[in-house]
Amino acid sequence: MKSLERCTCCGQRYDREDLTYFNNYLLCPSCLSEESCICDHCGNRIWIADNEGNDTLILCPSCYENNYTHCDHCGRLIALSDAHYLDDEDEPYCESCYNLHQSDYIHEYNYKPVPVFYGEGPRYFGVELELDEGGERDYNAKRLIQLVNKKQEYLYCKHDGSLSDGFELVTHPMSLSFHLNHMPWAQLTHRAVELGYLSHKCDTCGLHIHISRNAFGDTIDEQDNTIARVLYFVEKHWNELLIFSRRTQRQLDRWAARYGYKDQPSEMMEHVKKGYASRYTCVNLTNDSTIEFRIFRGTLKYNTLIATLQMVNHICNVALSMSDEELKSLSWSTFMAYITEPELIQYLKERRLYLNEPVNSEEEL
Repeated sequence: MKSLERCTCCGQRYDREDLTYFNNYLLCPSCLSEESCICDHCGNRIWIADNEGNDTLILCPSCYENNYTHCDHCGRLIALSDAHYLDDEDEPYCESCYNLHQSDYIHEYNYKPVPVFYGEGPRYFGVELELDEGGERDYNAKRLIQLVNKKQEYLYCKHDGSLSDGFELVTHPMSLSFHLNHMPWAQLTHRAVELGYLSHKCDTCGLHIHISRNAFGDTIDEQDNTIARVLYFVEKHWNELLIFSRRTQRQLDRWAARYGYKDQPSEMMEHVKKGYASRYTCVNLTNDSTIEFRIFRGTLKYNTLIATLQMVNHICNVALSMSDEELKSLSWSTFMAYITEPELIQYLKERRLYLNEPVNSEEEL
C-alpha cells in the first residue's frame, strides 16, 4: 500500500513518490511549479520570491550578486560584463543609457526646450516621430539634426524607453504651411531609412501630433467646447480612423485608448473631466498647452506623414466650424467632400477610405 503524505503548502495528500523535498518542504507538483523556479545561471531551485532577476531571466541571490546588476538610469537587468560606467562614477548603466549620458544630440525623455513657433498661428502642429531598429546612436541623430537645423532649430531628438534601439524626433511647433513648405520632411525620412531606421514596420513606433490649445478658441470655455467636438468626431468615426491609423485595435487599447461614445460632444468633455483623462488615450488632454493625437502608427513614408498632418487639420476645421448638431449629422462621405489635398486623397485611396477607390501604393517603412 502506497504511503500518503501532505504537501506542506496546500495540505493535500499525495503519494510520497509524487512529492518533492525542497528547502525543508514537501511540495506537490502544482505547488512546486507555482512557488519555486530554477536559476538560469547556476541551475539551483529557489523560491520564486527570492528571484533577483526578472520574468525572462531567473537568478538566485548569489548569482545576481556575483554576475548581474541593474542599470541605474532605466532599471534594466544587465550582466556585470555588459555594464558601463561614466568617468568618476560607480553607478552601472546599460549600453543605451550610457550612450544617452554621453550624447550631445539625443536628450533625455523629459527634455523640453523653450518652444520656438514657426509660421502663422494660432494653429501650430508639433510632431513626435519615433524611429527604431537603427540604433540609439548619437552620430545618427547628429546627421538627421544637421540635415534639418541648418540655420534654426526645427528639430531635436529624445530618448524613449518604449523603443528597442532608436530614438524620437520632435519638432518645434509649426503651422501646417510651414511643415509642408519649409520643414524638409522628404529628405529627413529618406535619410532615416538610409541610416537603417524603421517606423511603421516596428510595433514600438508611433506618430504623435500636438495642436496648440489656443487654436480652439480665445477662452477656456470656447476651447473646451471645440475640443469636445474633436473627441466626438474621433469616437463617431472610430472605425475609419482605426483604418487610417494603420494600428490594430489592440495597439490602440494599450497606447491610445478611446474614451467611449457619448450622444453629445459636451458629454464627451464631461466624461474626461470626471477623471477619465489619461496620457494614453486617442486624444491626450493632459498637457496644459496642447492636445495630442496619439492614434497614428509611425511612418517613414513621406506622403503618409503629410497626409496625417492634413487629416488632423481637417478634424480641427470641422470642430471649429460646425455646431454640435451639424457635427452629429456629419457622415464620413460628407467629410471626404471637404478634402482636396492630393497627398491626403492618395493616402485615403490607399487605405480604401476614399469612396473605396484603391490605388497602387509604395510600401510603408
